Amino acid sequence: MKPPAWMPTLSIASIREVGPIAVLGIIALCLLGFAWLADEISENDIHAFDHAVMTWLHAPGEASKPLGPDWLLNSMIDITALGGYTILILLTLGAALYRIARKDYVTAGVVVAAIGSGALVTNLLKLGFDRARPDFVEHLTHAASSSFPSGHATQAAIAFLTLGALMARTQENRRVKALILGGALFLTILVGISRLYLGVHWPTDVLAGWCLGAAWAGLWWLLLRRIAGN
Repeated sequence: MKPPAWMPTLSIASIREVGPIAVLGIIALCLLGFAWLADEISENDIHAFDHAVMTWLHAPGEASKPLGPDWLLNSMIDITALGGYTILILLTLGAALYRIARKDYVTAGVVVAAIGSGALVTNLLKLGFDRARPDFVEHLTHAASSSFPSGHATQAAIAFLTLGALMARTQENRRVKALILGGALFLTILVGISRLYLGVHWPTDVLAGWCLGAAWAGLWWLLLRRIAGN
């Protein structure tokens, strides 16, 4: 049965444009979110929220004791390592070498450039904002640089979302695509939560990292799509 004359028809080309438009919208929202958080932090207008969340995550009167059993603490220490430079460098090199082995040099270059440039931008922002880390709870893992934005949250978002999007591109089944992207998003969220639980970041540091990382991954996805032509 033919659709009514007044109903617009969607061509394959127009359907394919929905993805980039949606990604552009996500990038815009994430950048606005990052800018808002940065402004609030500069004005010190959101400290009460940060303090309340960090206090809630710890046992009353015990700065070194986060809520939950010991196994949860150990799990969070393992999870937070997923957003560290060692794991992400190995993951990036592995993904790039795999694409090179398949003679897909463009994708290999995009993976390295996206994750490498993201690390550079994150560190420059840390130097610019120079925000102190939480000082009323014990840091349960190593933390050296300044606090805003969270490097682990930012880099996890860039790496996992970028690689997840690349993996999803090779799949025809929509459920498989959704599973891959959902897994990448889940890992990104877990890494950010681990930074709060271990007392090394304010909640707004992590939120800003997620916003920045998602926007950065989206920009490089659009660039790759433009270069690859699909």
